[in-house]
Amino acid sequence: MKKFSILLVVFLALPAFSGNPERKGSSGAASLLINTYSRNSGMWGANTARVRGLESQYLNVAGLVFTRKTEVMYHRTSWLSGTGIGINTFGFTQGIGEESTIGFGIVSINSGKIEITTEDQPEGGLGTYNWTSNNVNISYARKFSENIFGGINIKGISEGIPNLRANGFAFDAGIQYHTGKMDNIHIGIALRNWGPKMYYRGDGLSDQKGLTQTANNSGAYEITIDRRSAGIELPLQMNIGFAYDLYFKKDSAGKMLTDHRLSLCANFTSNSFMNDNYLFGAEYSFKEMLMFRAGLYTEKGIFNKEKRETVFTGPAAGVTLELPFNEKGSTVALDYSYRFTNPFAGVHNFGFRINL
Repeated sequence: MKKFSILLVVFLALPAFSGNPERKGSSGAASLLINTYSRNSGMWGANTARVRGLESQYLNVAGLVFTRKTEVMYHRTSWLSGTGIGINTFGFTQGIGEESTIGFGIVSINSGKIEITTEDQPEGGLGTYNWTSNNVNISYARKFSENIFGGINIKGISEGIPNLRANGFAFDAGIQYHTGKMDNIHIGIALRNWGPKMYYRGDGLSDQKGLTQTANNSGAYEITIDRRSAGIELPLQMNIGFAYDLYFKKDSAGKMLTDHRLSLCANFTSNSFMNDNYLFGAEYSFKEMLMFRAGLYTEKGIFNKEKRETVFTGPAAGVTLELPFNEKGSTVALDYSYRFTNPFAGVHNFGFRINL
């Protein structure tokens, strides 16, 4: 009970650390804030306290520990459909002993073809280039007691264009606390994207044309000017979540059955460089085989078209079909989610996973 009280105090106090509105849009590595997992995004990431498996690498790495054997996953995201931006996410988790789990994940973003323009040719006609971003994650999670789970994630970050790139690294950490007669009360806290500044380097910071100058009236010559990149701060984020599971059917002895589960989730996200968010989600599960999800993303002004500062309009939805394929209980699953936007044609997530 004492541990629960401590976590509850932290849960109530941390919203005071909200982001500074004056810093909006001044961070880099915005790709770290893109949720590329179908189950998470179907509830808008409101399941910080209840997330499980490899998808925990994004929301709360503590949930990684619930992979007791092996999980392999692939997701494809059509980001802001119509822009041509595609995201591939791949990874696996592996249980170690009875109390620990390790995980590895890659998130790769490709902008598609972008027209090359210059000061002399602002209309293009010089070919195309691609902007890419790659995040590599290595995670470790551990069960500390029957109720408390924790984990840490280290991510390598690389983004840029062919002649200009920025590289860096960051840390995530998270805890989950589960209690109740059926472990149906969940609290989760996670810190994401804590790390040093990143700097762009490459030929793209040089004046490729050079300059013409005269020194001591000795004539003209050309020089190339190299410019220094300002430091880019990472989009530090704090997630604080709560979830509660409801069960609706009892057996002949009066014991609750888990065939029908309804999980209600809420999450507060404190952002350092954008508006804070309140996320809400619900998931209905039938025998953990068929799952339906709905979520709502809220922030200041999101429901006012004139004041909205994000492309997202709020709602999200998703579905999962997960079926066993052997006597050991191994399963294969298909996941899908959709997030509503205006403009563009929304965000589609497709996922495939195998639990061995």
